[in-house]
Amino acid sequence: MPHWKIILTYDGTPYNGWQVQPNLPTVQGTLAHAIHHITGEAVLPQGSGRTDTGVHALAQVATFSLSVPIPAPNLHHALNRALPPSIRVLSVEPVPAEFHARHNALRKTYEYRILPGNRICSPMLAPFVWACPLTLDLPRLQQAAAHILGTHDFTSFAASDPDLTTRNQTARSNESPSFDANYFAQLDSTIVADAEAEATPSQSPTPPAHATNTRTIYSSAWHQQEDLLIYRITGSGFLHHMVRNLVGTFVEAGTGRISPDDIPTILAARNRRAAGPTAPARGLFLVEVAY
Repeated sequence: MPHWKIILTYDGTPYNGWQVQPNLPTVQGTLAHAIHHITGEAVLPQGSGRTDTGVHALAQVATFSLSVPIPAPNLHHALNRALPPSIRVLSVEPVPAEFHARHNALRKTYEYRILPGNRICSPMLAPFVWACPLTLDLPRLQQAAAHILGTHDFTSFAASDPDLTTRNQTARSNESPSFDANYFAQLDSTIVADAEAEATPSQSPTPPAHATNTRTIYSSAWHQQEDLLIYRITGSGFLHHMVRNLVGTFVEAGTGRISPDDIPTILAARNRRAAGPTAPARGLFLVEVAY
């Protein structure tokens, strides 16, 4: 069976996140619909991670297998014709059958974009930045961000994982009434298998880090680009809402509400209530996945 790796970019605004959900538009579900439209096959593409509602991607990676051979350029062209303008496939390439977009990922990079102060936010920019009315001090942001470099338990910056029972019930539900019963029967079994795989620790090169709330952060820094403040972070993996919770806490430091040197204490607390608020989803981008 041909096994494919694709890189795609998307505007997350119209979607309820990456992961397929019943009767809600999702990136994974929309991609599955497009593949079915092109090939007639019911497959559920596996993403490198599950971006949340409203979160964007510049280079999300997904893998899936097809039973019928198709040239990569043809598949690439057909996918972009079948997908809505909010999702574009950047590349398509065949990969070994054992390659998995999530399990084989070594590092991921995210960016968060803020328009600070009382600047007027263009409606063309508004879906892609947090128009934060607060005045933020860049050196304080930098100082706070540096404290999370290295390996730490990030429980204080993680939302609670979705309840497994709820996730499995969601996985067993039909996402959209637009496919026939045969499609649902095939897709249902695929989704259930994926939900069970999600509940099992992955066979990644560093399984202990993904079986706990411990992650390694390789880079964590802010920079200014014209009117925007941009936070860029690369790590071995990220917990649910982790980047947005980090940003919300760094903003507290950037305004002077907390000291940048409070970050180690917040990490050590291992308590979500010790950290700051969750930054809005619209400013977050998945930038790169390294294998």
